[in-house]
Amino acid sequence: MAATRRQAREWAIQMLTAADLNPPDDVGQFMVSFWEELSSLDSEEGRASPKGEMKDFAEARVVGVLANQKEIDEILVPLLAKWDLYRLGTIERAVLRMGVWEMKWSDVPKPVVINEAIDLANWFSTPKSRTLINAVLDKYGKKG
Repeated sequence: MAATRRQAREWAIQMLTAADLNPPDDVGQFMVSFWEELSSLDSEEGRASPKGEMKDFAEARVVGVLANQKEIDEILVPLLAKWDLYRLGTIERAVLRMGVWEMKWSDVPKPVVINEAIDLANWFSTPKSRTLINAVLDKYGKKG
């Protein structure tokens, strides 16, 4: 089964969440370990495995977010209206950071970024997260 950009974003969110909880010293080794673990699990369940373009797509998001996290967080804080970034759930933080990164540093159209972020929040968190994700990324998207 071939992986899709949606699947690649799911992998990226999983890595970003893990990195948020336990920041890696070596991002490259961190990703190698993630892919090894994922491959062993996916091969047992017959799911898409990380290869080629979709693996690169996921890694670009992880490396991009981690390399620019300070700037991304500075963008997010004023958009969070009465919320502190550290009070958000780990998933919500990861989804928002990746959404800002995609809007600022990738060629993915803003509406696609917002839609994908909402879907990721629905999948990994709660339906209430979608409202927050939509509001924050929509505000950011309209600024630039």
